[in-house]
Amino acid sequence: MNDRKEFLVTGASGFFGGILKQRLLAEGFAVTNIDLVADADSHPALTSIQGDIRDAALLARTFAEHKFEAVFHCAAMLAHDVQDDNLLWSSNVDGTRLVAEAALAAGVTRFIFISTNCLWGEGLAREVTEQEVPAPVELYGHSKLAAEKQLDSLRSEHPELQVITLRCPTIMDSGRLGLLAILFEFIDDGKKVWVVGDGSNRYQFIYAQDLATACLQCLNYAGSNLFHIGSDQVPTMRGMYENVIRTAGSRSRVASLPKAPTIAMMKLAHKLNISPLGPYHYRMIAENFIFDTTRIRHELGWAPTFTNEQMLLRSFEYYREHRRAIHERTDVSAHSKAAPMGIIRLLKWLS
Repeated sequence: MNDRKEFLVTGASGFFGGILKQRLLAEGFAVTNIDLVADADSHPALTSIQGDIRDAALLARTFAEHKFEAVFHCAAMLAHDVQDDNLLWSSNVDGTRLVAEAALAAGVTRFIFISTNCLWGEGLAREVTEQEVPAPVELYGHSKLAAEKQLDSLRSEHPELQVITLRCPTIMDSGRLGLLAILFEFIDDGKKVWVVGDGSNRYQFIYAQDLATACLQCLNYAGSNLFHIGSDQVPTMRGMYENVIRTAGSRSRVASLPKAPTIAMMKLAHKLNISPLGPYHYRMIAENFIFDTTRIRHELGWAPTFTNEQMLLRSFEYYREHRRAIHERTDVSAHSKAAPMGIIRLLKWLS
């Protein structure tokens, strides 16, 4: 008789969901994945379902056929990968509510939700605690905040529902691409790597395996909570890029763009729909943003293991090794393929 515990991971064909899926399987658990994208992985303890988390009948059938210990809700649509705003909102907000409602109906009360630092659209002079009031500036951030509120509302109606929300900055590991692939192409080709302003701003990352560790630790946590998570000893953007360039042996060098005119041009390029960078990016590209991780350290006993420099170098080395195949990818999640450069290709030509 198979007595291994089983978990539902939504979005486990994607970047972080896939890493969490593999981590759970390696720990001896069974995993069911629901994702719009076909699952490239196979394992005796893995059930892969290609489907939409907004399909209530599919969710009900899945929960009826499996006995889940908990749900890890990682599925989300990203603004730079979706042209339909209504689809993004419906998937990120309605989809979150429907997964939680299906879990409740099946008696599954432990729900771990992966949220984001995109709930803010401006740099803060202090480390951001869980008490800070979110202020998103673009659709993705608004949708993730609305999803958090949906879960809070359900929890108030159903006290048995235990929701742990993990707000994380950019998740990094081998295979993390998306917009970062643009940076990696510049470094791999020995082009100038541009910072906006003097590059003294600091922006936090989180190592995917450290986030997966936090997810596993959440399983032993009694009750609901909100945790901010991220790396330690966050370097300046200029220092981080210089470290990767030097270690990788690239011919690139870091150069500065004037802050005010560059941001004005980024806004214009976004309005003209010729840039992959949106409001969050041009608001935050020269700003500081670091989560305070005191609560998660105290409550879960969690601690990060990788620095920003280590994460970025690891991701770049993966890109350099698999560059040709990466640029041929199509039917994969947004974080697992290279984002289109748009007008940024002109900047590369000038570099």
